[in-house]
Amino acid sequence: MVRGALALELVPGSQPGRAALRQTEAGALAERVGRDLATLAGDVAARDLAALDLVLAGAHYDPAEMLRPGWPLHRRLEELHARAPQAAGPRVIAFGADAEGVVPLPLRAELELHGGPLRVVPFLLVGPAAQATAVAEAFEHALLERGMAGADTALTAQDSFEAKVEHARYLTAYDLAAMMALQYRHVGLGALWPLLETALLAPDEDAWLDAPPEPLLRYVDGAVRIAAFDRAGWQHRYAPDERDPVRIDRGFAHFEARQRQLVAILKVHGLDVHGVPCSATADPREALG
Repeated sequence: MVRGALALELVPGSQPGRAALRQTEAGALAERVGRDLATLAGDVAARDLAALDLVLAGAHYDPAEMLRPGWPLHRRLEELHARAPQAAGPRVIAFGADAEGVVPLPLRAELELHGGPLRVVPFLLVGPAAQATAVAEAFEHALLERGMAGADTALTAQDSFEAKVEHARYLTAYDLAAMMALQYRHVGLGALWPLLETALLAPDEDAWLDAPPEPLLRYVDGAVRIAAFDRAGWQHRYAPDERDPVRIDRGFAHFEARQRQLVAILKVHGLDVHGVPCSATADPREALG
């Protein structure tokens, strides 16, 4: 299968007026998305694409909702696809809101994550493994370079979601992850990305954030453990030569604020975070083991 999204870059300061599309609107958007993807695939990959079903969610999400361990949005689309009536040949399947405009819970966007300048409309391409692999490889090269949505597709998304869209383009899930990695580095959060990347792409592996003055974190067993230092423990690891109590208090306060920031980001990406008490007498790496 191929995981992707129609990414909508909004006019700064604006927000979509609607969270989800009704079924007919979602279907109309899906038809245009399918046409665009066939064009972007090129002649060879387009033949493989023709063997795949397109499954689209008629709702928009924060990128962090898509970039979560196990890819829950796409997994839900896969489950819904499996329940859809069978038909001969490739299908375009869209899932929208009910008659009251409500999206079923597994696909409902989190309201507290509204407000960002980028919203993503997830889609899934499902079918024979060989064709899906060929299309995935083609899109990994094509979409970042020339993945702009058609003008009528962008207009359909803009009108349907009542949004002010500056740019509309297609991304694979891996493209989106790479974009987020760059954004996190740009805002001083690059040290956290290897943990998130491990959780997304190699969830059975182990990863550390061990780079003072950053908090100490370990991703293991599908969750994150964070060293919860007390004041003395923080000073022992991060400021062993400092003797001014005011400077120690200020440094510890900044450290705790940074911890809260990292924990909030990890939770937005769907990761459980567990604090592990650490004192000046304990080896924090052993504590997180």
